[in-house]
Amino acid sequence: MSVCHIANNRLRTTRVLTVSIESPTVKTLTFKDTQCTRAQPGQFLMLWVPGVDEIPLSILDVGEDGLVSVAVKKVGEATQALHGAEEGDVLGVRGPFGNSFALVKGRVLIVAGGTGTAPLLFLAKELAPRITKGVFVLGAKTESELLFLNQLQQVFGKSQTQLMTSTEDGSCGVRGLCTEPVERVLAEERFNIIYACGPEKMIRRVFELAEEHRTNLEASLERLMRCAIGLCGSCTIGKYRVCTDGPVFTSKQLRELRTEFGNSKRDLTGRRIPLD
Repeated sequence: MSVCHIANNRLRTTRVLTVSIESPTVKTLTFKDTQCTRAQPGQFLMLWVPGVDEIPLSILDVGEDGLVSVAVKKVGEATQALHGAEEGDVLGVRGPFGNSFALVKGRVLIVAGGTGTAPLLFLAKELAPRITKGVFVLGAKTESELLFLNQLQQVFGKSQTQLMTSTEDGSCGVRGLCTEPVERVLAEERFNIIYACGPEKMIRRVFELAEEHRTNLEASLERLMRCAIGLCGSCTIGKYRVCTDGPVFTSKQLRELRTEFGNSKRDLTGRRIPLD
């Protein structure tokens, strides 16, 4: 393990600076952590809630002033505790961990579903000066769950970029799954790369479309993570460990994972179970 990795793995304490409501189920927490301000789009951190648990979270944004932001969806005990966090509350931080998205120049298509928008907003900000054409497809179940729409409009509100929304109930943008406008866009335009993050079944469909149109894909996968440094094996998918080999995987790697990718995951005991 490198000196840098050891330093990143060391637990630091910080305090919540701000809490923002993004949707009925998602809040953004901001705090200071010098190590994580070196993070690249796609990397994640481990956030420890004293007396509760430690969980992995994608990094939403970093600033030169030491500020770090994460988006937290309320799904379990730890995330519920974070939703109750207030300014000044103590948190523990480890990271950043994992690999990152490649910053490709040219024509890019970005596909985000739910809280998968967080690392892709970070990516979009970094890509903006590099791209000649950008399309960002943002999907959710309903309008109130479309995350970071204002921020994305600022980044993808230029002439060479386009922001498209889709909701399953038709309350905003295209009615249906976000993979439907992706299918239409790919039928009409060519891209140098596709980036994706969100529910794994969504990513699997984006992968299939990328293969059909012979377009490179990088996708961020989510798995159960405990150690974040490749020791416990709880995040294994195929021959890979998501915490160290990912969380960003290429088309080539995803082809090797067809049996599990989009179909199954592992539970707390390590048993493979069907993906929700």
